[in-house]
Amino acid sequence: MFDIISFIPRAVVQGIPLLLGSTGETLTEKSGNLNLGIPGIMYVGAISGVIGSFFYEQAAGSSFRAAPGILIPLVCCLVGSLLMGLLYCFLTVTLRANQNVTGLALTTFGVGFGNFFGGSLIKLSGSELPSIILTQTSNCFRRSLAAADKLGWFGKLFLSYGFLTYLAVVIALAAAYVLRHTRTGLHLRAVGENPNTADAAGINVGRYKYAATCIGSMIAGLGGLYYVMDYASGVWSNNAFGDRGWLAIALVIFTVWRPNVGVLASFLFGGLYIVHMYIPSGMNLAVKELYKMAPYVVTIIVLVLSSMRNKRENQPPASLGLAYFREER
Repeated sequence: MFDIISFIPRAVVQGIPLLLGSTGETLTEKSGNLNLGIPGIMYVGAISGVIGSFFYEQAAGSSFRAAPGILIPLVCCLVGSLLMGLLYCFLTVTLRANQNVTGLALTTFGVGFGNFFGGSLIKLSGSELPSIILTQTSNCFRRSLAAADKLGWFGKLFLSYGFLTYLAVVIALAAAYVLRHTRTGLHLRAVGENPNTADAAGINVGRYKYAATCIGSMIAGLGGLYYVMDYASGVWSNNAFGDRGWLAIALVIFTVWRPNVGVLASFLFGGLYIVHMYIPSGMNLAVKELYKMAPYVVTIIVLVLSSMRNKRENQPPASLGLAYFREER
C-alpha cells in the first residue's frame, strides 16, 4: 500500500534543494541574467560548507558546539556561492560575455572545483570509502522541533524537518513578496523587461543585475549545503548531486517565475524523484526504471506547455539572456 505519511516528508526533503535553486535562479532571471551555472554554484556552495565544517570538526573534537557548527558551514557556503555569482556578473554584466556559455562554463568549473577539494578532504580524513561523513554537523542541521514526535502524523508531516527546510520556504515567500509588492521588486522587473527604459528612468541597471544574481547565487548555494548536511546526513561524495541543479532551472519555467508557486512545485518534483520507491513493481526492474523517468518526463511536458503559453505574465523577462549596452540606448 502507498504510505502517504512516509512519502510526503521524504518528498519535501527531496524538493528543498530544488526550491532553493529555483528561487535563486528566479531572482537572477528577473534581472535579465540567464544563469545556467546554478548546478555548479550549488556544488561550490556545498563543498565550501563541507570544507568549513570538516576543519571545525577536526579542530573542535569532543568540544564541538552547535552554534559554530551551524554558522561556519553556512558562512563558508554563502561566501563560496557569492564568489561564483560575482564571477558570473563580472563576465556577463561588466565584460558582456555570452550568458549561456558563461553559465555552462561555471557549471563545469563548479563541479570540478567540488570534486577536487572533496577528493582532497577524503585523503586528509584517511577514509577507506570515497566519502566524508560529517555526523556532528549534520545532526545540528537535521534537528527537528521538539514537539514533532508527540503530535503523531501532524508532527511528522509539518514539524519533522531541519531549520533549513523552513528557511527555504520563508526565502521563497519573501522573494515572491519583494518581486510583486515592493519598489525594489518593481525596479528589478523593469531591468529584466527593458533595461533601456529602466536606465532612462534613473535605475542603475548594473547594480540590480549584480545584486539579484549574487543574492540568487547565495540562495542556490544553500540548496547544495542542504543536500549534503540534511538530505545526505552529512555525507559528501563526489558527483552525488545528480541533475538537481538542472531540474531547479526547469522548475523556474514550471512556476512561471513565481517563487511562491515554487514551494509546492518543488515538493511535487521531489515526490516524482522517489515515487518509484513507493509504487509496487515486484521484481520487474524495467517498470521501476520507467517510474524513475517521471521527473524528466514531467520536465519535458512542462517545457512544451510553457512554449505554448500566450499570456504575457507567463513569459520570461523580455531581455533574458541579453547583454545590456548602455551606449546603444
